[in-house]
Amino acid sequence: MKHKAIYIAGAFCLLLMLVHAQTKKSRRGGGPEPFILQLPPGFPKPVYDFSNNRLTKQGIALGRFMFYDFRLSRDSTVSCGFCHQQFAAFGHFDHPLAHGVGGQQGTRSVPVLFNMIWQKAFMWDGGVNNLEIQPLTPLTDHNEMAVDLKELLQKMQRDPKYRSMFKAAFGSEAITSERMFKAITQFVATMISANSKYDSVMRKAPGVIFSEEEQAGYTIFQQKCAACHKEPLFTDLSYRSNGLPYLPALNDVGRMKITNSTADYLHFKVPSLRNILKSSPYMHDGRYFDIYQVFDFYDHGVQVTPGTDPLVRNGIPLSAVEKRQLYIFLNTLTDYTLIKSTALSEVLIN
Repeated sequence: MKHKAIYIAGAFCLLLMLVHAQTKKSRRGGGPEPFILQLPPGFPKPVYDFSNNRLTKQGIALGRFMFYDFRLSRDSTVSCGFCHQQFAAFGHFDHPLAHGVGGQQGTRSVPVLFNMIWQKAFMWDGGVNNLEIQPLTPLTDHNEMAVDLKELLQKMQRDPKYRSMFKAAFGSEAITSERMFKAITQFVATMISANSKYDSVMRKAPGVIFSEEEQAGYTIFQQKCAACHKEPLFTDLSYRSNGLPYLPALNDVGRMKITNSTADYLHFKVPSLRNILKSSPYMHDGRYFDIYQVFDFYDHGVQVTPGTDPLVRNGIPLSAVEKRQLYIFLNTLTDYTLIKSTALSEVLIN
């Protein structure tokens, strides 16, 4: 009986080993591994439809590789990550306007990249309405990466590493613009900002509370800012004219360029206040480098035009104490999990 028990146990172990080996073999031959995105509690349902672009580990890895690859630009000097810097919440720290190959300069500041799957439209004017298509603009714009898409795909097809990564992500070595954009979208979808001190307080994390000044700043925010910067995204994703004076040198009329409606003159998307103290400069043209300049503008710098939003027509009065308290609250919106995540960091090109 003893020998029989040993035999049965051995046979069972062998069977488990065979099943495990077959599972690994099936996984290798069955395509990329699914990736489960952890959505933050209290957030609305994402707008982005994942049904046609399921997240996979290999797809995200490919998107991450492309995001930081300078070779995607015309002269191999600019990558997505060149302008969207992780330490600046994937904005472009200290640069008022976007710039690209050959020293070219755009007319708007670089928008931050996080929580993109909750947005229906993109860019400062909402000119792109599909997250998967959004990378096309910076890739082909002559002021940014200025690449010819057909030539880029051919260049990538000649690269053994790209062929290998596309095969791992999509099942074959075929490199198409659709696959390229889907992979970049998969990576960008993982850029979620929802783990700041503010979030911990809202989740009632043990031992985490606002300080007295943070709470005072939060109260000011709720009274004077929350109408446009709605929680939990800290933006209502609308387009508004906030009374910012028109700059003739840039000749940027805002959303009117997209809609051809004068009602949208100088209307720009309301940006998120998450990570705001890490992502200067501010406004669509990057004219303010310090958050106190923004406070001062709303306090006494608003210039009223026919399209100026009613919420700011009379300015937003802020005393020196209120500015300090609001600044201290905005500090609680910095998400160090996002800006220090190794999963989102640059991948070395080799």
